[in-house]
Amino acid sequence: MQYMLLIYGQEGTGPQPGTDEFGPFMQGYMDFTQKMKDAGKLVSGDALQPIATATTVAVRDGKSETLDGPFAETKEQLGGYYLLDCPDLDDALKCAAEIPTAKYGRVEVRPVVIWD
Repeated sequence: MQYMLLIYGQEGTGPQPGTDEFGPFMQGYMDFTQKMKDAGKLVSGDALQPIATATTVAVRDGKSETLDGPFAETKEQLGGYYLLDCPDLDDALKCAAEIPTAKYGRVEVRPVVIWD
């Protein structure tokens, strides 16, 4: 079963570029990604650009509206994702706990609907 692991964090929290902690933090991501590849679980995954680059689209009364930034008013923003193929939810949750940002933000785990 495929699970989407959505990585949420507050920009500016956790290890930042230019600090001594940032290198090991990013190495944690590289190690996690390689572990998921080696286990045959990685389907895809990427980081997202900062929220300042986001645009939200909505259609109301037949008209397209765009808003700068994410729609949700929250301190934590979606920063990236992994799409994993795991045998079950328990395994997906264990994998999510290994994502470095889980120490500073949150990782939402959701099963993916596979349309046949």
